[in-house]
Amino acid sequence: MASGSISGSLSSPKVEVIIDTGNPFLNLTVDGFLKIGAVALTRSVAEDTYNIIRKGNVSSNDFEKTLKKMCKEGAYWGTIAGVYVGMQYGSERVLGTRDWKNAMVGGAVTGALASAVSNNKGDKIAIDAITGAAIATAAEFINYLI
Repeated sequence: MASGSISGSLSSPKVEVIIDTGNPFLNLTVDGFLKIGAVALTRSVAEDTYNIIRKGNVSSNDFEKTLKKMCKEGAYWGTIAGVYVGMQYGSERVLGTRDWKNAMVGGAVTGALASAVSNNKGDKIAIDAITGAAIATAAEFINYLI
């Protein structure tokens, strides 16, 4: 079941979409996909709008290209976020604790999977897994500071 709300002020708007699949793992995965997918979609629109304005004219081809890019970017980054959130939740359930190690595991697996589906090989996959783990762990530590 899906529900949604919009609240907040001009300085901090908040859009909340809740999809209840009946499974916490799937709920978190879908939530991550939707939120980060929407961010990627918005970024794509802003970038293409800037490029169109800089170019000085607009064509129907520009709109078609922008729409395709929005869908591609939203789906790609939404999927990455869904995998990360799902892996973090899964490691939390397996390890029985909620700490930075879950972020590290989620980041490493997500980095490795994203690299592997991009047709990278061996060392590049390992480096991307390390990078994913480092970024996720750093983000988790920053959350502890706030």
